[in-house]
Amino acid sequence: MSKRQRWATKTGLILALAGNAIGLGNFLRFPVQAAQNGGGAFMIPYFFALLLIGIPLMWVECTIGRMGGKHGHGHSAGMLYLIWNHPAAKYVGALGLFIPFTIALYYIYITSWTLAFSAFSLAGSYEGLSSRAAMGAFLDGFQGKAVNEHFGSLAAAYGAYLVTLGFAVFVLLGGIAHGIERLAKTAIPLLFLIGALLVVRVLTFGTPDPAEPDWNVSNGLGFVWNPDFSSLGDASVWMAAAGQIFFTLSIGWGIIHTYVSYLQENDDVALVGMSTVGVNEFAEVVLGGTIALTAAVAFFGIQGTEMIAKGGAFDLGFQAMPVIFQRIPLGQLLGSLWFLLLFFSGITSAVAMCQPMVALLQEGWNITRNRAVALVTGAMFVLVQPVILFHAYGFLDELDYWVGAVALVVFALFEVVIFGWIFGLDKGWTELNKGAKIRPPALFRPVIKYVTPAFLAVILGWWLIDEVPDKIRMVGVAEEAKPYVIGARLMIVGLLAGICLLVGRVSRNWDDHPGDPTT
Repeated sequence: MSKRQRWATKTGLILALAGNAIGLGNFLRFPVQAAQNGGGAFMIPYFFALLLIGIPLMWVECTIGRMGGKHGHGHSAGMLYLIWNHPAAKYVGALGLFIPFTIALYYIYITSWTLAFSAFSLAGSYEGLSSRAAMGAFLDGFQGKAVNEHFGSLAAAYGAYLVTLGFAVFVLLGGIAHGIERLAKTAIPLLFLIGALLVVRVLTFGTPDPAEPDWNVSNGLGFVWNPDFSSLGDASVWMAAAGQIFFTLSIGWGIIHTYVSYLQENDDVALVGMSTVGVNEFAEVVLGGTIALTAAVAFFGIQGTEMIAKGGAFDLGFQAMPVIFQRIPLGQLLGSLWFLLLFFSGITSAVAMCQPMVALLQEGWNITRNRAVALVTGAMFVLVQPVILFHAYGFLDELDYWVGAVALVVFALFEVVIFGWIFGLDKGWTELNKGAKIRPPALFRPVIKYVTPAFLAVILGWWLIDEVPDKIRMVGVAEEAKPYVIGARLMIVGLLAGICLLVGRVSRNWDDHPGDPTT
């Protein structure tokens, strides 16, 4: 096998990890979750979840990743088998391959929308569509949900997808240092530059409509930072905040394991993990919260913003924001920059989602990186077709619920239990502190062993009781959409089974008794 690739610089690794964590959820999902769950009230459980789930899991995954890389594993299946020499471990770890690969199928497609809309804004393609309903029709036409005066087919969407997928392939072919790291070193600084520019512009909106004096920037900022404490008694607010942490940090995905596996044996994973958390939180809370929420309140008021949020992330990002930019000077350029910011956040995450499967193929069959990338992205292109063609029938949404929400919590619960209880927290804590310049507070020892798994179990239990039964019965799903929902579920089962078979085949090459991974 060829020599294992490494990150060229620590800065490159941190930016790559930040690029993985900073995604569309930072700028689209976070503002919507905050607006749906009481504005400032949402931030209190959000920061609780960050401390009790986000940071502990970040350290756990970084620690597992470095141990796995030391023994030549670049994916969670091999890593969990390394720290728990039991056949079940590799199939638990298979979730860390299944989750990012499946999400990448539709995530690259969604990312391509942002690239297309950046071009649409700059070209003035939707100029004059000054209402959210009109912009919604434009988006529906682009996605193929309806044939209208804007789009007669899916040609534009397909074209944007092929360009985005091609760019992802180009980056992946470059490898760890010359592909993924170079992308991160370019895209993340540009993302922050564009974000800072948009924040400054949003903060100068003042009161856009003198007839609505309460629709202003001050109330927009207050909506995020002035909590309504009565909302804290609603358990759903706490569940939403905890769920957002999984999206924002990309924990429970299996990606962090892979990225950190390319570190050296004594590199500081405690510092790397905290640096990643810090960069990501700045992007989400400061940039994501300020740009979208403040702008929406200034132009639509608090009640209007809450109504927009009920429609979901796409209503805010692809309908409300374009309408806002059309009402201000240089709106075409600023709108284009808004969607370019989304594209940078999306493409860095999309590339990260592909890498675990690439690592599995490279390491399991000792094939070249070029061939592994071709196999992974080729499979993605084939499998994304029903996502594109049946988007109007909820195919994408079904994949996103079971894989992009439930599976994340299941995998995270398994891995923290394996790390803290089976591998053993004493050994795990020693490994986390290896090479650490600033040691993690000892308070996090009981948090990792007791609090984090308990918190995850509560989240999973809540969903199993409150949401999953209705979801299984397809409550609220239109009759014509049910066959497509079932098709999405069959795809999920088929992909999970297929990846487990791959892992089972590859694991024949692993030692039956890998020994102590800390040696």
